[in-house]
Amino acid sequence: MSFQPIVKAFFDEATFTVSYVVIDEASKNCVIIDSVLDYDHASGHTSTTSADEVIQYVKDESLSVSWILETHVHADHLSAAPYLKSNLGGQIVIGDNITTVQQTFGKLLNAEPQFARDGSQFDKLVREGDELTFGELSVQVLHTPGHTPACVTYVIGDAAFVGDTLFMPDYGTARCDFPGGDASTLYRSIQKIFALPDTTRLFMCHDYKAPGRNEYVWETTVAEQKSSNVHIHKGITEEAFCEMRTSKDATLSMPRLIWPSVQVNMRAGDLPPAEENGMRYLKTPINLA
Repeated sequence: MSFQPIVKAFFDEATFTVSYVVIDEASKNCVIIDSVLDYDHASGHTSTTSADEVIQYVKDESLSVSWILETHVHADHLSAAPYLKSNLGGQIVIGDNITTVQQTFGKLLNAEPQFARDGSQFDKLVREGDELTFGELSVQVLHTPGHTPACVTYVIGDAAFVGDTLFMPDYGTARCDFPGGDASTLYRSIQKIFALPDTTRLFMCHDYKAPGRNEYVWETTVAEQKSSNVHIHKGITEEAFCEMRTSKDATLSMPRLIWPSVQVNMRAGDLPPAEENGMRYLKTPINLA
C-alpha cells in the first residue's frame, strides 16, 4: 500500500480556495475535497468553470471518484459537490456536526419548513475515528472544530487536508467568531493536527498571500507549522492564543459570500428550492444582531 497519495490542487483565485483530487495510483480511485461552484454575487449567476476543470482532469486521468469530501460548511465559496456527483459519481461527505450548523443557520435564515436539519442532504456523515476507503488507501477522520462545529480534517496516508483550521505558517489560523466557533476549541483541534508525524504534508483550503509573499502556496508540513506558524507555533499557550484570536476576530469583516455560501453549503451544495414563480433565491438577513 502506498502511503503517499498523489495530490492534484486546483486554485480558484476569485475565492482564494484550493480544491484537491487525491489519487490512489494503484487503483486509479480518487477523492475530491472542497470543490468550488463559481458564483457572481452581483448578477446572482452560477457557473461551473472551476468544477469542469476538476471533471476534465478526472476523466483525462481515467480516475474513479469514490468520495466527494467537505471539510466544513464553507462561508466563502459555494460547493460544487452535487454537480461533481452527477458527472463523476461518488458520495458526498461531511462531519456529523453539520446538524448543529443546519440548526443555527436554518433559524438565522428562516429556512423553508421542509429544510431538513439532520444532515440527510449528504450521503454520509463522519465523526472522529471514522475511516473511508478508496482503492488501497483510506481516509482517517479527525474532528477539528473551532472555526465551525462541523470542521473535520481528512488524513490520507502522509497527507492531511485541514480545511480552514490552519493557513500557511506565515498567515496563521482560522477565525473563530462565526456561530458555534470557539478559540479554545480551535487551539485544541490544532493540537490533534500537531500530533501527526512531523513529515505529514498539510494542505490548506485557502491562501491569501501573507504580507511580503508574492505567490499563492497551500502545502506545508506539521513540522513547519509547529515551528513557525505566526499564531500557534510551539510554545504558544492556549490562553495567549485565545487572547490573540479573539482580538483579531473583532477587527474582521464578514466574508463577502457568507450568506450565499452557507445557504447552499448547508444543503450539500444544492440551491434553495424554487418559489412559486419558479425562481430560486438566496437570502441576506438585514441588521442581524
